[in-house]
Amino acid sequence: MHQDAVHQSQFVYLNGCTTPLLSRLSYAADEPFTVALAFRIEPGEWVEWEFARDLLVTGLTDPVGIGDVRVRPDLSTDEDFLVLELESPDGYAVVEIDRGDVERFAGATVKIVPQGTESEHLDLDTLIADLTTARP
Repeated sequence: MHQDAVHQSQFVYLNGCTTPLLSRLSYAADEPFTVALAFRIEPGEWVEWEFARDLLVTGLTDPVGIGDVRVRPDLSTDEDFLVLELESPDGYAVVEIDRGDVERFAGATVKIVPQGTESEHLDLDTLIADLTTARP
């Protein structure tokens, strides 16, 4: 059975906090360029960041990102963790996430949609319809 999506939950650490925070990485073939990283802030309530899958894959080995999301393996004091910097008008956060979890997640996304083939999985007609449809 072929799956067209992958979801992975794990605990992450926010900079300066000793209590782990539940997070979830998600990927779907119908949005082949994008991954989502969500943090549970209350039961049933999540804050989600969407960013380029290539950013996550490249960030496993090299610092990458100049915008709201930056993946920084060079900032981790423990090679088992990957550092993500998240910035928005509402604030700034540094998150440490288990590198092995990210590697498994990234590998699963590449099995669904190999890198370099993303545009073959993108439904432009649906995307254009979604962007041009009036919303209330």
